[in-house]
Amino acid sequence: MKISENISLLPYHTFGIDVKAKIFAEYSSVEELKQLLSKYRGERLLHIGQGSNLLFTKDFDGVILHSAMARARFIDDETVEAQNGLRLDDLIAQLTDMQYCGLEKLSLIPGEVGASAVQNVGAYGVEAKDVILSVNTLDVETLEERVFSNAECRFGYRDSAFKHELKGKYIVTSVVYRVKPGDATKTREEIIQTRMAKLPAVEEIGSAGSFFMNPFVPEQQANELLKLYPDMPHFPSPQGVKIPAAWLIEQCGWKGKTLGGAQVWPKQPLVIVNAGNATPDDIIALAAQVSASVKEKFNIDIRPEVNYI
Repeated sequence: MKISENISLLPYHTFGIDVKAKIFAEYSSVEELKQLLSKYRGERLLHIGQGSNLLFTKDFDGVILHSAMARARFIDDETVEAQNGLRLDDLIAQLTDMQYCGLEKLSLIPGEVGASAVQNVGAYGVEAKDVILSVNTLDVETLEERVFSNAECRFGYRDSAFKHELKGKYIVTSVVYRVKPGDATKTREEIIQTRMAKLPAVEEIGSAGSFFMNPFVPEQQANELLKLYPDMPHFPSPQGVKIPAAWLIEQCGWKGKTLGGAQVWPKQPLVIVNAGNATPDDIIALAAQVSASVKEKFNIDIRPEVNYI
């Protein structure tokens, strides 16, 4: 267990905003997590992973919890349990080296295993929910351990029950994934090359990866837009017709545009980066202007995937 006071959060989130936390507490076991929850009962708590989906708008007047648990183990030949603090891409690399597949299309997505279940991360036609069997958690109030089945997690597009009715009530401690023997090396390499070609490395340029979620619109609205924009990419789904937010933003001319120290990434307009000494207000204002222009041009709301803290 490691506890620090008035500590900079620069190493613990990916946007490169220099904010501080009143208390930063890192645990190495579920028992240590229970001790921390008891010690800081009544305090404002925020559990973070790699901090790749957060925008801190100011110093955090409370307790930041972070896991140093970063191991994975096979339960059987088709099931692996990974602890919450293991980076998702490190898990996928390990599985690929061991000739197991199933998660490779999620390669290079920033974030830790715990966040994969909370956010239901996804890319290239695969979402975490497609490979998650169950999620192990700890009740913040009772300190009791509970297992949630895939169905109980109520997964949706970049969504889960842990962002709604279960928010703040449970901390994900490990995730159980379904895998299978197979060589995923080529697919993983292709995914990595594709992502590196258009997305900034969060270790080098501050960002939160994709800033906006792809919107879904009614079929009638999509058909009306297709009359005006025949080349518009669109993907029918049970939720409606998905239209890539990146395409909408690009049509509004935002690629490479800046506001203060914030910039819409020139290679992928779905991403907003800290181009140099950006303030939280720069990023929030730029995101708001992008959203407003998409609304004005297409009458479509695009919502941030990033959480403002």
